[in-house]
Amino acid sequence: MINQNIPESVAIIMDGNGRWAKKRGLPRTYGHKEGCKAIEALIPEAGKLGIKYLTVYAFSTENWKRSKEEVGALMDLFRFYALRLLKASKENNVRIKLIGDRRKFPSDIIDSINMLEAETAENTGLTFVIAANYGGRDEIRRAAARYAKALQEGTVPKEAFAGPDAKVPEGELTEEGFAAYLDTADIPDPDLVIRTSGELRLSNFLVWQAAYSEIVITDTLWPDFNKDELVKCIEEYNGRSRRFGGV
Repeated sequence: MINQNIPESVAIIMDGNGRWAKKRGLPRTYGHKEGCKAIEALIPEAGKLGIKYLTVYAFSTENWKRSKEEVGALMDLFRFYALRLLKASKENNVRIKLIGDRRKFPSDIIDSINMLEAETAENTGLTFVIAANYGGRDEIRRAAARYAKALQEGTVPKEAFAGPDAKVPEGELTEEGFAAYLDTADIPDPDLVIRTSGELRLSNFLVWQAAYSEIVITDTLWPDFNKDELVKCIEEYNGRSRRFGGV
């Protein structure tokens, strides 16, 4: 990684747990368990590489459509790994944040999420962002509702509206002003989005934030993804020219 430009913010669509298990004649839930181990191992390595923000797509708003047994197993995995994640975060100076609508989770899981955020709030290393009950469109919907409520209450800061030199008409809400109502208000947009298992879609992940992200697809199934695979993705990222709409 010598002389490599390390992206500040990396987001990962962790795909392939079920296929990983199926290839081995194992139930899908076993693949999810191994996928959790992969996350646990990757967090400290990402911090050592110099990544400041690592966002993972853990559970989408659409994942509730899966079988009751699989959803229940995923909830139990979160319960099991919450304390392990807290311990690892304290050991590695990691701050944890959840994006998504946590209200749909069982109350004990909501308590665990709140505990992870509170207990790691003062940590200054990698910020590990868990997208759970998250969907990009749902996030924008909720942000619009928050903005409308703030507008009605008169609490929208004047800085949210365009001045005379802005790229939008003076007095209108700016992109930055609206982004302050997103779940990711204090998180930089991802420089790099990685999707494992070879699928070629965003699957409703960070649809606002990933507008100019570099996207790297790897055929590696998520449970097999490790530091070496992350380094390969960063190397591919370094071969890109980020123009943000320019020439």
